[in-house]
Amino acid sequence: MRADTRLPPYLPYLRFLLQADLTQTAKLLYALLLDRAMLSQANGWLDEGGRIYLVFSIEKIAAALDRSPMIVKTALSELEETDWLAAWRQFFTPVCCGNHFVVLPPWLADTQDFPGRTPILIEPKSAFGTGHHATTALCLRVVSDLLEAGRLQQGQHFLDLGTGSGVLGIGCCKFGLTGEGLDIDPLAVDNAVENRALNAIAPENFTVAEGSIGAVAGKQFDLVLANILARPLTEMAADIVRACRPGGCLVLSGLLEIQADGVTAAYKAQGLPEPRRIIDGEWAALVWDSVK
Repeated sequence: MRADTRLPPYLPYLRFLLQADLTQTAKLLYALLLDRAMLSQANGWLDEGGRIYLVFSIEKIAAALDRSPMIVKTALSELEETDWLAAWRQFFTPVCCGNHFVVLPPWLADTQDFPGRTPILIEPKSAFGTGHHATTALCLRVVSDLLEAGRLQQGQHFLDLGTGSGVLGIGCCKFGLTGEGLDIDPLAVDNAVENRALNAIAPENFTVAEGSIGAVAGKQFDLVLANILARPLTEMAADIVRACRPGGCLVLSGLLEIQADGVTAAYKAQGLPEPRRIIDGEWAALVWDSVK
């Protein structure tokens, strides 16, 4: 598969369905109905209460799933009887990151199960960064390690490039840093702002805006976090390095271990030394403890 490979039509199969206590037919039916609901949403098909509606006969569903109408009716009953709030919440379990952090959904805000850890509350939405992905956990682990080493201190300034849910920036703010979060996805910006409020972070301590590295041209930061993808990390290498204050820290992730050599080469071409590599499964983080 290449970057320009065109994907065939597909259904939105939500990750929590993998662990849901449902038959496979019910899971596929959920994905099919969600796909149709997204179409209804895009076309503005709403009832008087603002709820999305769709028209999809049992016969057409059966044909789409290659199942009998009776099996489809059974799957529909299965979906109707499911406690979806409980199923959704069951998937979003707490995630401990490094020695300092635990990422929690807001309904677990009052838990006492993680003494000594700093909670980061994240409302799970479409924005990346609930702590469940290895690259998010890697970045928080690095921030935790830098705090322990004294490389990050209260009053320093950070850039969270590709902020997603805002989880990394919020983690930094919890230890007295201030900074800026940028994302090219407006939905991510909205989610980051929501999570900033959930964690009682003052807006002036963590500004969040739509944009990329060009939005902070001319500024320098004590810590630059960029948890995005290998290609933009490579393409933006010069600008990202310029955003690092001399002696500051640089943390890159969002890349596979097999992509680490290529990304490293792009930053060594900007005059940086070989970074520390931290691996979690197939994912990697590159860390420069002091950018000269």
